[in-house]
Amino acid sequence: MHALLDQGVGLLECARRLGWALNTVKRYARAAAAEELQRPPRYRETLVDPFRDHLRRRLAENPSVAVTRLLSEVREQGYTGSANLFVRYLNQGRAQAERTPPSPRRLVAWLMTPPDNLPAHHRSHLDDLLAACPHLTILARRVREFASLLTGRRGQDLDAWMAAVDADDLPALHGFVHGLRMDLPAVAAGLTLPYSNGPIEGANTKVKLLKRQMYGRAGFALLRQRILLA
Repeated sequence: MHALLDQGVGLLECARRLGWALNTVKRYARAAAAEELQRPPRYRETLVDPFRDHLRRRLAENPSVAVTRLLSEVREQGYTGSANLFVRYLNQGRAQAERTPPSPRRLVAWLMTPPDNLPAHHRSHLDDLLAACPHLTILARRVREFASLLTGRRGQDLDAWMAAVDADDLPALHGFVHGLRMDLPAVAAGLTLPYSNGPIEGANTKVKLLKRQMYGRAGFALLRQRILLA
């Protein structure tokens, strides 16, 4: 891939010659070495994950500690899984492996979720990330403050929140605030009043569903009758 790029061949031509998808060609072009394309294995969450820090600390102190001893320790701390799951977790090296950074989408999901609703290991991972990045710490604070405005219907505090965001070094959030100011009265009303356009949107969705169901099958009269009955 890089040999073709060194010859001045474009990405589209590389994709044509190699028979690869363009996105694959772009990903290979961005990588300076093949090792950068290697990704750690992705495992599903298990019942052992909440005790990962304890296992890592114990294995660092005594690498030859017996598995049965570790199992009894985590059971005392509340582990309810099977012994087979625990042994497989250790054999895969997941206790010693460093935490892999979450994807941007997963990190956004963690930030948008109330901390009390996050599993303990996710909350711990998020706290470590926030402590390592001051900008991310401020972003998480602003997101939670806005969520409090939204759920508590505190539209009167919106101006103070936007002023605080303007003082932060968060250009992306500045764009969000700029969009709010373009229709500020409607935003303030939505954060204050109990009314919602949800029923209207639901009726629109139902009409569109009926229209799709009857496309090519019947005329307007029957469609009108179904809408009225619905």
